Amino acid sequence: MKIVVLCGGTSSERTVSLSTSEKVGKALQGKGHDVILIDVFFGSEKELSFDEKQDITAAADAYRAMTDKLDEELAKDRPFFGKNVVNVCSKADIVFLGLHGANGEDGRVQAAFDLLGIKYTGSGYLSSAIAMSKTHTKYVLNHFIPMPKGYVLTKEDPHARKLPAPCVMKPSNGGSSLGVFIINDDAVYESALEKVFQYDDTILLEEFVKGRELTQGVLNGVALPPVEICPKEGFYDYLKKYNGETVEICPAPIDEKVLEEMSNYSVLAGRLLGLSVYYRVDYLLDDEGKLFCLEVNSLPGMTSTSLVPQEAAAVGIEYPELCEKIIEYSLKKYE
Repeated sequence: MKIVVLCGGTSSERTVSLSTSEKVGKALQGKGHDVILIDVFFGSEKELSFDEKQDITAAADAYRAMTDKLDEELAKDRPFFGKNVVNVCSKADIVFLGLHGANGEDGRVQAAFDLLGIKYTGSGYLSSAIAMSKTHTKYVLNHFIPMPKGYVLTKEDPHARKLPAPCVMKPSNGGSSLGVFIINDDAVYESALEKVFQYDDTILLEEFVKGRELTQGVLNGVALPPVEICPKEGFYDYLKKYNGETVEICPAPIDEKVLEEMSNYSVLAGRLLGLSVYYRVDYLLDDEGKLFCLEVNSLPGMTSTSLVPQEAAAVGIEYPELCEKIIEYSLKKYE
């Protein structure tokens, strides 16, 4: 197949996207596909051809080097799609979305591709947009799946509601735990509020639930074995996700009843949000055995340390096969 792996972009998760996309590109190339990796924002000065075997690692490294120029390019108010991006994507059998965060995971690229007739992996534009917003996800799931008590705050009215410490503040639209703060002291509430608003104009304020951190991927409507995430200290923040300071146990050592309940919730969450192909749901399990759903990721990471590949491997699906299955299930959307 002719496959474009779309990477990079302008979000705070650009670095993770490049890692995901490099690994996906190399895996698909190793399976014999004609693969082109291209940055959705920076694009390519030359027109890329599927007839020329691309050095995926060299391309990824080149785009990493461009990250320092991101603010400068954004200041030019130039179009989001870089040079030759739409051109090469339109020639592909499918585009593998290796994007994370805003302008990639939030449905905007998906909507544009729908209008352009370009096939892509993962969920559609509307479900992606809803899942990207933690507040809208909460509006949809809260009546059907247990979630921590929470409120929405905006810059226009940042003090509309308040929860006593301990509580959790997080940007409504974000990923990789960027901008997430656990408030253990009321004295730092205001300063934390200011910091989180630097990430988003809308904040989700939630009660703090003490418990085990679990996550579960869903592939083609089937729940995978969950992972238990055990940070060596503190909570599972951005650094711990990618620097190896976390022990991840797959399958998670949990009671069969909890596993069944979690699997049902994970599949239900996808149906309620309209997600398809693959996604991941994050949970906390408290000391009384009660599950709390935290959020849903419509384009989960596919890096060397990511969770869905670990879960797939636990049921005998190795990484290259997982990439091909994501493409196979995505193409069914267009039948």
